[in-house]
Amino acid sequence: MQKYRRLLSEYGPIIAALVLIAALLLLPTGYEDNVVYKESVICPALVLSTDESLVVDTGLVRSGDQICELEILSGPFKGETAEGNNGLNGSLEQDKLFEAGDKALVRINHAEGKILSVSMIDHYRVPMELLLAGLFIVLLVLFAGKTGLRALLSFAVCVLMIWKVLVPGALNGANPVWLGLGAVLVMAAMTVSLVYGFDRRALAALSGCVLAVAVTCLMGMLFTDLFKIHGAVMSYSESLLYSGYSQLNLTRIFMASIFIGASGAVMDLAVDITSAVSEVTEKRPDIAFREAVRSGFTVGRAALSTQTTTLLLAYSGGYISLLMVFMAQGTPVETIFNLKYVAAEMLHTFVGCFGLVTVAPLTAVTASAALTRKNKAP
Repeated sequence: MQKYRRLLSEYGPIIAALVLIAALLLLPTGYEDNVVYKESVICPALVLSTDESLVVDTGLVRSGDQICELEILSGPFKGETAEGNNGLNGSLEQDKLFEAGDKALVRINHAEGKILSVSMIDHYRVPMELLLAGLFIVLLVLFAGKTGLRALLSFAVCVLMIWKVLVPGALNGANPVWLGLGAVLVMAAMTVSLVYGFDRRALAALSGCVLAVAVTCLMGMLFTDLFKIHGAVMSYSESLLYSGYSQLNLTRIFMASIFIGASGAVMDLAVDITSAVSEVTEKRPDIAFREAVRSGFTVGRAALSTQTTTLLLAYSGGYISLLMVFMAQGTPVETIFNLKYVAAEMLHTFVGCFGLVTVAPLTAVTASAALTRKNKAP
């Protein structure tokens, strides 16, 4: 009986993850037949030559139209040549320029088997992205072995939960806070189970993680209201309102993004502390609950010093250019802190750090309670 329990604990999470991945892959989002793509074909094309005669160069930016001679590389028009239009709006952030030999992703508008027009979407980056992902997978498996494979399963579950459940659910009008909490619970359960198997350590880590995420959620909701932050502060979120989704509550989506963004670091710290307490109880089977908790607290304090900095750098790294603009323009510090974009990032950072600070003691208590009780069991 003990043997079967051990096998279930070790291989049960793998089977559960594979079943969940298969179910999510088969789960329709409801947006597969989006009408935007019915009258056009999206495919890669090779840029044969370019014509910049219609491009207006104003120094830093360009406007007008770049005309590209293209060879279609796939789809019903594979092998055909066509003229593609690359519209430039004078924005370095959004515009792109092509050169002969580049591969581009294009949208082909057609009717009765003939190409009507071709618009340039962007550079075709999928092969390089797949190469990068493949290198990551190979390195992870070579270094971590079976543990790396378990990590890949956890990664796949998280990606599919976000794309197949969280995103379409929010678009369909589900409460993003409850939807986000449910998605985080599933992702955390699968992640810690793949690390530990179905045993007390997984339950202890999951308990601490869920409690900390709940605290982070409440703090995020409270301070989003106190900071008077509207969800439109998120990039591209306002576009949703003009795309037929005016019923969406962007502020609640922003609230959900706070604890979803912090949940990864929270899970990481919960697993670290649980592993430390588990190691202590294995070496000292007679250790008391309070002593195990103190050991968990010690590990938690040491980990927090780096985890909070990691979270700060993760959130602020994408805003270096904005900070440079503030410094270059001599913007007063008081003004900077009152801008909604800065306030939103501060909210993300400090509420996320609040979750880390709470997950450390909570996990130390839950892990000590579960693992010291295990040692005392006959």
